[in-house]
Amino acid sequence: MRQYDYLVVGAGFFGATFAKIMQENEKKCLVIDKNDFVGGLSFTQTIENIDVHRFGAHIFHTSSEEVWSFVNRFARFNSFINSPMAIYKDKVYNLPFNMNTFSKMWDVTTPEQAKKIIMEQTKNSTSTKPENLEEQAISMVGKDIYEILIKGYTEKQWGVDAKDLPAFIIKRLPVRFTYNNNYFNDKYQGIPIEGYTNLIQSMLEGIDLQLNANYFDQKEYYDQMAEKIVFTGPIDQYFGFCYGYLEYRSLDFITEVLDIENFQGNAVINYTERNIPYTRIIEHKFFNPKPNQTKTVITKEYPLAYEKDLPPYYPINNQRNNELYEKYYTLSRTIPTVLFGGRLGEYKYYNMDQAIEQAMQLARQELNP
Repeated sequence: MRQYDYLVVGAGFFGATFAKIMQENEKKCLVIDKNDFVGGLSFTQTIENIDVHRFGAHIFHTSSEEVWSFVNRFARFNSFINSPMAIYKDKVYNLPFNMNTFSKMWDVTTPEQAKKIIMEQTKNSTSTKPENLEEQAISMVGKDIYEILIKGYTEKQWGVDAKDLPAFIIKRLPVRFTYNNNYFNDKYQGIPIEGYTNLIQSMLEGIDLQLNANYFDQKEYYDQMAEKIVFTGPIDQYFGFCYGYLEYRSLDFITEVLDIENFQGNAVINYTERNIPYTRIIEHKFFNPKPNQTKTVITKEYPLAYEKDLPPYYPINNQRNNELYEKYYTLSRTIPTVLFGGRLGEYKYYNMDQAIEQAMQLARQELNP
């Protein structure tokens, strides 16, 4: 008999959700993580009484009542609404694209005026079926907004020309003909009052946990500990990159403590000019304001080409990588005792709520085969 029912590799949202559901169904889990903290990219660190999102802005949002009820079992959430801004050549615009954006861009006051301008800018510049990000963006918001607020930011983020990016990347950006600055459309939104790290720690309460534990350093040892493995790391790494490397974009974060109370007046401001090396500045205190925050903490976010030992952030879901992933997925189906999940295990960009939903689905499949 093995010591555990499941070895869960990775203590992020996917792994923690799966382990919690299994624990509540009398299954014994061991969760391991190579980091010295839980939560993965949602790791929250306290600096100067400010909750700092160490790996970029994390705003929890979902339309799933099941997911919202689940996370509220482990943390209290505030009512933070994400209303990012964008700066281009010292002018400030609202994101997502809405009537505030259109008014600033074109000096219009009604939705019909904005729609007319967008229609005029799109009629000769896009195909009926956009084939790349540039065509898709122009079809949505017109050439002016594309050139000023999308093109430079996107090309910095992905490291290639917008014409070489798939159209679907831009489709999830909201476009509204109202003055609503809420970036997300989801019913439930907020940030854990005590931070994401405490949320994940609460989820893992009572579950065996090992940190600073690299699965690949002791693979044979860990493999014999459980009946099944839930692997949330890179699927290509699990198979020794036998078919080649899946590609990602990475990020670098430069964080500063400033001896002022307010640096930019908003949690997130994008910088959309191509020649500015960072994509955005995050001012963390606005995520969860607290009394006596006399200083502020900002983070500049720099996109990077992915290299070994850098954190993989964004899967590059182009044709080459999707075909390569399918090879790894097919290989994974030959090992029924290893279950792959999460952003890296499935080579798919997941929001936090989506990772939880996928983990719930996997847990249900395991409990009701």
